[in-house]
Amino acid sequence: MKVMVTGGVRSGKSFHAESLLVAEPHVTYVAPGPEADVASDPEWAARVAIHRARRPAHWGTVETRDIAAAVRDAEGAVLIDCLGTWLAAVIDELDGWDQVREDWEPVLLDRLGEAVEEIAKHDGTVVAVTNEVGMSVVPEHLSGRVFRDLLGIVNQRVAQECDDVLLVVAGRALKL
Repeated sequence: MKVMVTGGVRSGKSFHAESLLVAEPHVTYVAPGPEADVASDPEWAARVAIHRARRPAHWGTVETRDIAAAVRDAEGAVLIDCLGTWLAAVIDELDGWDQVREDWEPVLLDRLGEAVEEIAKHDGTVVAVTNEVGMSVVPEHLSGRVFRDLLGIVNQRVAQECDDVLLVVAGRALKL
């Protein structure tokens, strides 16, 4: 089973995604966020701590931007949380915020293709969490528009390989 769970910030999407895997004997939690110094960002550190505290002790955690390798190497179920933080981290790594999109976007799309391929091939359950940013105003800044547009592409590509796509609003999941 492949499931994508999307929703707005603080909608309950991560909690819902985790609940889908609670009965699994082994889960690899893939955390593809930025390599930030959590000591210098107390708000980010608090978010990470909440997510870590919620996970059952028998879940393994892999902190990496290489989603394809993490899924390929995982046994059992996989939870990827979240594709939005993965996208931001990869754009950071490619120095994409300040560069012409055509210079780095092909690399990003290749990595996305590899990740989608591994998600599709994985024998166990895969649950991918992502943000839904396409239902709000057009961002004022170019970086916001680039992120929004690319996350739309990421979400569509991952959703194509999923059996179910769930939209979480106010803690309630709607099957799309």
